Amino acid sequence: MWLLVVVLTFIWGTSFILIKKGLTVFSSDELGALRIIIASASLLPFAIRNLRKVELHRWRFLFASGLLGNLFPAFLFAYAETRLASGLAGVLNSLTALFTLLIGAAFFHQRITWLRMMGILVGIAGTAMLIFSGNGQADLDNKFYGLYIVVATICYGGSANIIKYKLQGINPVVMSSLALLTVGPLATAYLFTTDAVEKLQHAPQAWEALAYIATLAIFSTAIGLILLNKLIHVSTPLFASTTNYLIPIVALMWGVLDGETIQLWHYLGMVVILIGVFIVNRAK
Repeated sequence: MWLLVVVLTFIWGTSFILIKKGLTVFSSDELGALRIIIASASLLPFAIRNLRKVELHRWRFLFASGLLGNLFPAFLFAYAETRLASGLAGVLNSLTALFTLLIGAAFFHQRITWLRMMGILVGIAGTAMLIFSGNGQADLDNKFYGLYIVVATICYGGSANIIKYKLQGINPVVMSSLALLTVGPLATAYLFTTDAVEKLQHAPQAWEALAYIATLAIFSTAIGLILLNKLIHVSTPLFASTTNYLIPIVALMWGVLDGETIQLWHYLGMVVILIGVFIVNRAK
């Protein structure tokens, strides 16, 4: 299980810098649509082969997982990173563990203790430190884009619980390919309302940016989703969120290497968030 955690940590920790590179040419909505289309296409052979292997009543949960775990976050993260450093986006992503617990308690009868609630409050405090630690109004306005990532982590928390409690028993590859299949057409239809195709034909470095997005889609979305589904099935949604301990470290490392400036308040906020996640995961 821990090998899956390490691999997922590196894959997802790298995703934020790939989003940043893709945004050099494409808009956030174009990037989000391309990410889902490429990920869905990469698993399409598995989806077609296994269409009849899932009971009809489970398709609504596959669609919900596709929306919450893939489509909505793909757009939300890309939009947030138009104004937010990729390293800080990776730090805020660690809130997934907290929302996984809250949604599990609210809708799936997962027990929540006072210690776990304390961890949730600590994590929220760390998030506030990150979002409201700007040096002046312009910087503060940028930090508000972190709220889009907060919404994305809520989506991730919902998807993790759906996978564990409503899609248990489905092979991870089958589940991932079919979940992406349900949202792939939506992303495709939306892409043709944008200028993405024209940019590929005329914009300088468009194909290089597309290569970053394709790497993001295949590894962070398609392969990452398969590994996450496997990890959730062999453990719990809360344990699967353990990756959130290390993702910020990888994301910040890539951000610093790419020239991003990380302030002391950002590090303090990250530490507070991780303390909250640690308390939630350790509480009985």
